[in-house]
Amino acid sequence: MILTALLAVTAFAKEAAPEQDLFEFNNLVSEMQGVRAPYQYGKYVVFTAPNNSRYVGIAFDFEGYKQIHAYKLHKAYDFEGEVTDSWFFYVLKKPKDVESISYRIVIDGLWTTDPTNTNTLYDTNTNLWLSHVNLPRVETKNTETVPAGYTRFVCFAPTGQKIRVGGTFTNWDSWIYELKEVQRGKYQLDIPLPSGTYYYNYYRGITSFIDETNPEKGYTADGRIASRIVVR
Repeated sequence: MILTALLAVTAFAKEAAPEQDLFEFNNLVSEMQGVRAPYQYGKYVVFTAPNNSRYVGIAFDFEGYKQIHAYKLHKAYDFEGEVTDSWFFYVLKKPKDVESISYRIVIDGLWTTDPTNTNTLYDTNTNLWLSHVNLPRVETKNTETVPAGYTRFVCFAPTGQKIRVGGTFTNWDSWIYELKEVQRGKYQLDIPLPSGTYYYNYYRGITSFIDETNPEKGYTADGRIASRIVVR
């Protein structure tokens, strides 16, 4: 069985998207299976390249090809700590309102199209062939009120976890409600709540964290940051 090396991944996650929940990012990387064509994973686009060069970088059309982003080396290990495979990868957070991306990559100083991507187009302005990726819209699932007086709590985390929710509606007791994993990496629970304003957090073990699907935040009476939802 192959184990995923997340040490370098965590460092890259902080560099690339410090505001993102590392649960989701690490879940993405743990499911990577080697070199393949670019693909969309939720709000991310994943690019890969074989580990047969010293440097791989990527530049995008929406940045005018003015910035080269370096790929990172990913290694997979067996239980004895031996490297079983390795490849380069770059994870892009999908830009808002962008439905397609054109890009070029740099391999050891040479500009080229992406060998893993057969989707290319010719740019008459630059007389260059570009690699191209179409990005379908992703339906987001957020914590929200739903019919019949229920509030639906949604959390994205690595699969196989025990995710709980606690807040002002439980007097901050986090052991009353546990979310169910309704899809791989997606946890959900409907709770009947009357009208009012509520503060809450999710819990994994003794660690609490805010709801990344809910942009509304606030502070509890003892000064802790918490997610906030208004039920009408």
